[in-house]
Formats: sequence, structure tokens, C-alpha cells
Amino acid sequence: MSIVYSSFFIFIMSLDDYILSHIDDEGDYLRALYRDTHLKLLYPRMASGHLQGRLLKMFVRMIRPAQVLEIGTYSGYSALCMAEGLPEGGMIHTFEINDEQEDFTRPWLERSAYAGKIKFYIGDALEQVPRLGLTFDLAYVDGDKRRYVDYYEMVLQHLAPGGYILADNTLWDGHVLEEHPRDAQTLGIQAFNDRVAKDDRVEKVILPLRDGLTIIRKK
Repeated sequence: MSIVYSSFFIFIMSLDDYILSHIDDEGDYLRALYRDTHLKLLYPRMASGHLQGRLLKMFVRMIRPAQVLEIGTYSGYSALCMAEGLPEGGMIHTFEINDEQEDFTRPWLERSAYAGKIKFYIGDALEQVPRLGLTFDLAYVDGDKRRYVDYYEMVLQHLAPGGYILADNTLWDGHVLEEHPRDAQTLGIQAFNDRVAKDDRVEKVILPLRDGLTIIRKK
């Protein structure tokens, strides 16, 4: 590792530490969940974590949604963060397609202080969401990157006018800049970003937070 790269890495880590020490604490329950995620699950980086979790809670506080859709529950960290910010009577419907995830995630959701605000589904959101007959005010998309365009079009059909979509991982570790990517996930994110950029049904902005977070508002 070069001296310049090493110094830059130390700077970024120090900046991250500074940010986390100057925002709201995540709390003991989420801290324990994040630790357990890293101890017991593959790809623990998929969990939202402290900074993004506080941002998701803040978005929910600002938008005040009655119905929230999440595609990609994983360990449940992001669902719990959004549940913290829900107004009275609000509900989160969170979908996880990997049935092997249920034994880990469901107990964490059901033991939490927000269990009554979260409905956890195992299955394909593309098939199950239309059957709910609900209109959502906010959707958080963090599922299979290869299917982001499909998620986007489905969610728009069930999103209230003025509703929001938050799409995670839309910079994909910088792979979105590749001219001729071969992996399906990069291609999926690129196709999604291009679709949203040209879509006059929505307003949109990308935040360079962690791995990229796109904020989309349906007109």
C-alpha cells in the first residue's frame, strides 16, 4: 500500500469516526444486531449501519409515511431504523426473497420495541406486493441489483403521488463508471440509473453516501 493511499484511507476512516460521533446514537439494540450480523451472516456489509440507519429514520420523520415498502430486509437493521421514525399508525412491509434469512431476521424484528410496526414477508416482492392492494408513501429498495428496473416500475405503480423511493447501492463501488461491465449486478444498476435519469415521471438526486443512495420523488 502506498504512503499516499494509506494516508487517504486513514483520513477517510477518521472522517467516518468524526461523523458517527456527531450524530444520534444508534442504540444498544441496533448495535447488538449489527454485531450479530457480522458474526453470523455472509456479506455483513449489506446491513445499513449507523450512519445510513440514522438517515433512513430522518427521512421517515420528514416524509411521515403511513405505509412503507422495503425490498430486501436482510438482517432487519434498516427496517428497524425506519420503524423508529414512523408516525402513529404507520406500518412497514418488508420483503426478503432469501428464505434462509428468516431464522436470523424474524426474531430480531419480533423482539424489538417496534415489532407492531413491521410486517415481515418471505418471498418475491415483485409477485407479492401487487397482491397487498396497498398504496405506499415511501419505498426503500435494497434487493437484487439485477432486478432494480423491475422493482422500480412495480413500485411506481403502487406509490402515491408525491411519494418517495430510496434506492441503495446506486454507485456500486464505482463500477457504474465501467464502460463494458460483464457482471449482471453492475449492468442492473447501470440500467436502473439510466432509466431513472431519463424518467420525467419523477424527480431524482443521487447522494454519494456509502455506496450511493438515490432519492426519487414521484410527481
